[in-house]
This record gives sequence, structure tokens and C-alpha cells, in this order.
Amino acid sequence: MSIDADRHKDLPRDNQFDSEKGVDFVLNYSKAIENLFVNQFMHMFQSSWSDFADFEKIFVRIKNTISEYVMQHWKEDFMFGYQFLNGCNPVMIRKCTKLPDKFPVTDEMVSVSLERELTLEEEIEAGNIYIVDYEVLEGISPNRTDPCTLQYLAAPICLLYKNARNKILPIAIQLGQTPGKDQPIFLPTDGQHDWMLAKIWVRSADFQYHQTITHLLRTHLITEVFAVAVHRQLPAVHPVYKLLMPHIRFTMAINTKAREQLICECGIFDKANATGGGGHVQMIQKAMKSLTFRSLCFPDIIKARGVDDKKELPTYFYRDDGYKVWEATKSFVSDVVHIYYTSDETVQEDEEIQAFIKDVCSFGMQDFDHCEFPKSLKSREELTEYLTVIVFTASAQHAAVNFGQYDWCSWIPNAPSTMRRPPPNQKGLADVNLIIESLPDRGRSSWHLGAVWALSQYQEGELYLGMYPDEHFIEKPVKAAMETFRKQLAEISNSIKRRNDGKKLPYYNMSPDKIPNSVAV
Repeated sequence: MSIDADRHKDLPRDNQFDSEKGVDFVLNYSKAIENLFVNQFMHMFQSSWSDFADFEKIFVRIKNTISEYVMQHWKEDFMFGYQFLNGCNPVMIRKCTKLPDKFPVTDEMVSVSLERELTLEEEIEAGNIYIVDYEVLEGISPNRTDPCTLQYLAAPICLLYKNARNKILPIAIQLGQTPGKDQPIFLPTDGQHDWMLAKIWVRSADFQYHQTITHLLRTHLITEVFAVAVHRQLPAVHPVYKLLMPHIRFTMAINTKAREQLICECGIFDKANATGGGGHVQMIQKAMKSLTFRSLCFPDIIKARGVDDKKELPTYFYRDDGYKVWEATKSFVSDVVHIYYTSDETVQEDEEIQAFIKDVCSFGMQDFDHCEFPKSLKSREELTEYLTVIVFTASAQHAAVNFGQYDWCSWIPNAPSTMRRPPPNQKGLADVNLIIESLPDRGRSSWHLGAVWALSQYQEGELYLGMYPDEHFIEKPVKAAMETFRKQLAEISNSIKRRNDGKKLPYYNMSPDKIPNSVAV
């Protein structure tokens, strides 16, 4: 998944940023480092913090209620569980219908954590057990770019329990994929530091998965596939070109900049991340196997994970807000499709659209059989869904997984970008010193902080979902459809605002007034 442009300046002029400075990662990081007052720690690699409180030296209380709340509550099980629903990687949690053989949790191990006087098996049958599995991290090479610091990765599995108050709590963690004597299952009843270190390992794995798969692959790179096909196959007068242009604006530019400065060899990513130095490429190659077209359809993937029932998970705001934005977007796209296509036959006969669909599958997705991307479209309904996937992925999905990064990842122990000690292979080893020595050193912490701050910033003159100032369309029926779309989005934003009122942990990452039109940061 790459394009024929090694540097931003190699892109066609109309695909470049208006001003290159605006998105110079090195410049933005320097600005971030300055704003965050962490200059003095930047080069302190190998220098550990002295204790958890010491991390506060780089934790700036930029007016941010969520990051402060995380700092205060990160050790608590409820906060650990909550992030699987509404953190910046809310895509991992799935209903557990049967315990996998590789994760031999017994009723005896967890019975003390269960509240309904049911066995573990009965809780599973009742739909109260969830699971998170970072299997994709198994066998990934950890960062070896700094010979002075060994870095480590793990591929944990975590069992979660929905308690009587509908809170999601961790009840068992295994830090690898192969059970055995040297792969203990950590429990809340273990020593305080054993349990804390196990949770930190899960949070670190979640950070790697989020950055490389949820964020980079499944928003940035997949949107670029659509963008390249648009430019190759659709003329500027085509209604679908006009519809998609605002949602692919600057995507090739930001991705090219990222390949130039961020995820390249010796780039910023290598400085602080355990998957730097090539591990991130291995992860993307593995994750491509599960990147199907249906997995980009928001309602489908929510249902596939077994988390679609609002009664069962009443505080899954990512899902609830996502459904609303998906439906509003689909309704708008459908209106536009029905204006220009009077029947299913007109879709089938549109050679340019069919060439666009084929380009995405054959060139973007390399005709991988498992990807299940369509090679042609037969109806207006299929075209509507396909275009909704593109608009939603580039706007709402990217916003949901990008702009909460400072909120959730600025308190380093809650989202360590790397680990400097191997995962524990027995219980009773952990103490505060081992945890501090495992967490990122001062230098890596500072680079990490600069990264999550810079990536969470909105652009100057940002265009949000429903804002179409360039007027690609001049037809009155489309203008009316846009107006309806804007009204629906405003209603969604208002309902989210009402729900968030007075909440200590508001969720606004899927609020339309905070969703930029395109992947441009």
C-alpha cells in the first residue's frame, strides 16, 4: 500500500498541502516539545523515572479534564475496562461466547470477581464476559534501533467481566498466546504490583495496536487507497468525484509526509515506539489479512464483535454515536446517489464508477481473495454503502481514533509506547522498581508525549463534517441534501452535548462538530 511519491513535493500540486510548514512533523514535534516544557528530558534516553509521581514532571495540565482524570484513576480496574469502550482504541472488545483453548481461565481463578452467584461458564452463557486478544502482536520484532536499550513486546489476552452495575472490569490477563508454566494467568487477587504490571502490558499492547492498525492502517492507508483510485479513474465532473473530494482532501499529502518523517527508517516513530524499526511494517502485513470490506462497515463490525446490544453495554458511546453518524452519512450519500442514478442499471452502466471500484480492489487491495472488496457494483444500494464506507472512514472513524490520543495517552503509565523489561513469566516478581524500569525512560516518554499532543491537534481552518465550502456541486437538489445532512449532524452534536453535561468522563470523539471531513493530520 504505497504511492509513487517519496516526498511531499513529489505529489501532484493539487494533492499537496497549501503550506508545507503546516504539517511538517519535525517542526510540529519541536513545537509540541516546547509547548509541553519537556525540552530538558528529550535526550535522556536510558534514564528511568524515579517513581510514578515523577512522570508528572512532563505531564502538563493543559486544560484537559480527561487526561487529568486518567492520571488520577489509571490504576483502577474500572478505568482500565472503560477504555475498551470509549478510549482511543474502542475497537477491540468482543463478546466471549467460548473461552479459547490458549487461554485456560478456570472458574476457581475468577469466582471471587464474579458478582451474580454464577459460574464462569454461566456468566459466559449469560453474555457477561468479554475478551480482548492482541494475537497480531505475536512474533513481531521489537525495536532494536538503540543498542543501549532493549525493548519488548507482548501479545496479551484479557478477559473482561460486566458487573452488576454494567462496569467492564478485567478479571484475568495472560501476557502471551501460548499457555504454560512460564505464562501465568494474572488475576485481581494477585499481589498489587503483579496485577498492575499485567494491566500495563495490556495497555502497551493496546497502544501498539491502536497506532499501527486502528489508526495508521484502517484510517490513513485505506483512505489513501480510495483517494488514489478516485484520482486515477474519476473525472472532476463526475458526481462521485465531487462527493468524495472533500473527504480525501490532503490524505495523500499527510501520508506522504508520514512516510517521509514519521514511519520511515530512523523517523520519529523509531525513537519511542516498541514497534519502531520495522515491527510496525510486520504488523500491517499481518493485519491486512483481516482487513475485509465488511470490517469497514460500522454496523457490521459492531455486530460481528457481539457488542451491538445497547441494553447489554449501555455506556458504549463510541458505538451509539457511531451508529448515528453512520446513518446520517448514509442517508446523505443515498440522497446524492439517487439524484444522479435513476435506477440500478445506471450504476451498472457507469464505466467510470466500475473502473474506480475495480481499481480499489485490484491495485489498492492487490486482489487479495480474503479482502472481499467488490470488483463491481450492481445497485444504487451497493454504491451508497460503498461511498458511505469511504466518507465515514475518512471522517468519523479517523476522528474517533485520532483526536483522543492526548486525552488517553499523555499519562505515560496508561499507554506506554515501549517496555524496557520483558513481560514477567512468574508471579511475585513485580515491585514498583520493576514497573518503573519497564516503563519508557525520560527521553522516550518525552518523544511519546510530543507525538500524542501533535497528533491530537486540529488544523487551522479545519473543515468539519457537513461543511462543503468549495462548492463542487451547484445543483439545487444536492444543496438541499447537504442542508438536511447538516441539520441531522447538528442534532447529533446537540444530543451528545446533552449526554456529556456534568460527566467526569465526557465522550465527544464522534461528535460531528469535532469530526474533520478528511484524514489530514
